[in-house]
Amino acid sequence: MANCNKLFLDFDKNLNIKKKKKEGLMNSKEVLRNKIRKYFKDNHPEYKPEFYIQGSYKMGTTILTKDDECDLDDGVYFKREIGVSGTTLQTWIKNAVEDATMTPPEHRSKCIRVIYQSDYHIDFPAYYFPKDKDHPFLAVKNKDLQESDPKEVVQWYFNQKDTNGQFHRTTKSLKAWGDFKRNKMPSGLAMSILAAENIQFDDRDDISLKDTLIKIQESLTKKFECIVPSTPYDDLFEGYDDARKNNFLSNLKDFIEDAKKACNDEPNQLKASKLWRKHMGDKFPFGADEDIDAKESALRKLSEKVLSGTAFTQKDGSISSSNGVKNKPHTNYGW
Repeated sequence: MANCNKLFLDFDKNLNIKKKKKEGLMNSKEVLRNKIRKYFKDNHPEYKPEFYIQGSYKMGTTILTKDDECDLDDGVYFKREIGVSGTTLQTWIKNAVEDATMTPPEHRSKCIRVIYQSDYHIDFPAYYFPKDKDHPFLAVKNKDLQESDPKEVVQWYFNQKDTNGQFHRTTKSLKAWGDFKRNKMPSGLAMSILAAENIQFDDRDDISLKDTLIKIQESLTKKFECIVPSTPYDDLFEGYDDARKNNFLSNLKDFIEDAKKACNDEPNQLKASKLWRKHMGDKFPFGADEDIDAKESALRKLSEKVLSGTAFTQKDGSISSSNGVKNKPHTNYGW
């Protein structure tokens, strides 16, 4: 049925952060890093911050949301023995970036968030990393420190990559789906893990995504869990209540039904693209209002005639299977 592979490739490009926004994001990151360095040098010199970009930006799966926003996670590491509480450490970082933007920074559970309105935000999770420990400890607001190693997640992700990038594109498509539907859909990390554990490769991205969604549904039916492939190997779905779980599974079921229609039943590419847009939003391009498979089949048959020497050229330059000037067999393959 309607081949939407090219539309998926264009969709992937539409999800990428534009050059100007990326430059702004990187410049803001450096400004904020300098503010944090200065604050600790002036107020807590025994704490020397080091930084490591982590998460989706490091893995290359950051997407433009449906609001045309994006984010960056910049870990703040203190390679020293554990001192003040994680909450205090977060508060010091919050103080460092207090006046960086018009919007006050947010003290969230596992990071300090600096918001650049209608453009992007930067999250600063804080870590202790004592010399005698194998993994860093994440600061969590009003709770004990948690052993956590985001660098392991990045390395794990890079180990999943295939040669033609289909896993990477499928991950971004799943993230775009979650962003478009929202309403507490799984996080970007959860979508990345689901993609890695269930990816079904195919020559076409649309068929790959359809089959991957089906595999995700099968695996979650057996056991509803999403284990992070790094320290502390926690389950991202552990805290889901019935409402959140059912919302995700219902969206998954609806997506699979329309993906099947688009790949198996709908010959018209425009109509198929509208089925995909229902779940991934306006960044997914509209297809052509024609039967793409029939068009490709006709072109394939015509190429066979050209190669075999049974084609004819008309006065207007078009190729047909009769009348006109008979073509000689084509022998310049690949040139």
